[in-house]
Amino acid sequence: MDLYDAINRRRDTRAEFTGDPVDPAVLERVLSAAHAAPSVGMSQPWDFVLVRSPETLSAFRDHVATERDVFASSLSGERAATFSRIKIEGICESGLGVVVGYDPTRGGSQVLGRHAIADAGLYSTVLAIQNLWLAATAEGLGVGWVSFYREEFLRSLIGLPEHVRPVAWLCVGAVDGVPEVPDLERFGWRHRSELSSVVHEERYLSGR
Repeated sequence: MDLYDAINRRRDTRAEFTGDPVDPAVLERVLSAAHAAPSVGMSQPWDFVLVRSPETLSAFRDHVATERDVFASSLSGERAATFSRIKIEGICESGLGVVVGYDPTRGGSQVLGRHAIADAGLYSTVLAIQNLWLAATAEGLGVGWVSFYREEFLRSLIGLPEHVRPVAWLCVGAVDGVPEVPDLERFGWRHRSELSSVVHEERYLSGR
């Protein structure tokens, strides 16, 4: 698949998972793509925890459902009605969760390039997630980033050390297709902005 095609076909997958297991060779290629991401000071500060246990998947799904209710309770009117139609996760349906963690100790105490921007390591971890997502898209897999969780719950659930921050739970699995229009646009929650509205020449221009 052409890179630009993969970028434009990438979707946050929720309802399309088939539950079929991911071929081990394909999963290794996808994880290798993530591991090839650029990182500040070549620190490679990421970890990938592969979760397949039905008990763990169900426990995380239940936690996410509780957090969904918390968010839903903050909405009213049109926002509440729109959100009620949006599926936010495919945790059990995908059959595989990839938890991406950020380890700020990776690379030692003096990471080249991180002295002025402490979050550069976190940004590196997000780049690994983007690589994983695009590689999975090229392989015909779906990926859904679940963000309705409390970090301390997920850390405890999968046994992450206290210093490793859980950055993402990614549902990864075979899909029977992905929607042409992203769910949040399709359901009317939010629409993609025009490129021209976020590009500035030389200095930031307010009022766009």
